Amino acid sequence: MNIAFFLLPKQEVVTVTMDSTLRQTLERMEYHRYTAVPILSKDGAYAGTVTEGDLLWHMKNSNGKVNFENASKFLLKEVPLKVNNKPVSIDANMEDLINLAKVQNFVPVVDDMNRFIGIVRRSQIIEYCERLVSKESLNSR
Repeated sequence: MNIAFFLLPKQEVVTVTMDSTLRQTLERMEYHRYTAVPILSKDGAYAGTVTEGDLLWHMKNSNGKVNFENASKFLLKEVPLKVNNKPVSIDANMEDLINLAKVQNFVPVVDDMNRFIGIVRRSQIIEYCERLVSKESLNSR
């Protein structure tokens, strides 16, 4: 199956840029109730995924320098990302998608020039697998 079938397009995905402030990032995540969001470069390339944990550990390890009150003074590019969420190409196969979804809440999807075009949510992949299993069990009766 073509992964484009599962794609949530870029226009519908909450993203941030490396030049976003920590406050902007936190507010977007809080407003949309997300624990992780994709980071895009200025030219629209996928640059990584930031998580709540990345932001909290950065604040904790700053020895009081970064806190919620002054988070608007610090940029996201200063935050070390603990996990390297890998993207897939739009022409990747379902096996690649499933392998990444085992360890990521969503899988970023890029075109052949590494430009971000959307995400596939883990929940959609699980639903797809559930339908396959259900279909298989019906056929084996």
